[in-house]
Amino acid sequence: MSDPGRSVGLGEGAGTAQRVASSLRDRIAEGGLKPGAQLPEAALAHAYGVSRNTVREAFRLLVHERLVVHEFNRGVFVRVPGVADIADIYAVRFALETAGVRAGGAASPRLVADVLRAVEDGESAAVAGDWPHVADAGIRFHRALAALAGSPRTDAYMSAILAELRLVFQAMPSAAHLHEPFVGRNRAIAGPLADGELELAESELRSYLVDSRQLILDTLDGQTEAGE
Repeated sequence: MSDPGRSVGLGEGAGTAQRVASSLRDRIAEGGLKPGAQLPEAALAHAYGVSRNTVREAFRLLVHERLVVHEFNRGVFVRVPGVADIADIYAVRFALETAGVRAGGAASPRLVADVLRAVEDGESAAVAGDWPHVADAGIRFHRALAALAGSPRTDAYMSAILAELRLVFQAMPSAAHLHEPFVGRNRAIAGPLADGELELAESELRSYLVDSRQLILDTLDGQTEAGE
């Protein structure tokens, strides 16, 4: 596990398990905890300054979010997404993101600006060759698309599915391999959206998601064949 002994010192109290879970979720999303990594209960309790019961409760929250798995007599591990997970993640993305785009005409200017800002950030990072930041901007872009629906529940579901997607991203050979083909396509979605051409924006988004899903599946299939 990456940096198991760092002292966070959350202490105990109401919501402590949620804060531990949030910290672990962030470390998973940032790549500090890789798919398949074991999460040692005792070391984490020491690092966060909490009881082992609190860590177990945090684990339960993350199991519910499909970010970790509990293996009997072995412990808790960061989840390794499979093909079925990827298919399901993208099915949810299709539903949430296209719903957001369809609601774009009634969305506040601030929400539309969030979409455009994420595109601009991704383009700037790509020019600089900063692919981790391109990935971050891409996540913010897709979260912003779903947020156009103006639904707190949609926002929560999207955040959960994007946390799972980060696990998938970590299985890719490089951030550039995954994100470079799609930087310009974010603009192809955001431009029509900002102009009120919602059908075109949705069509571009659907094509994007189909191609993104296929790139991931093809890459994972190639890695499997190479390991045989």
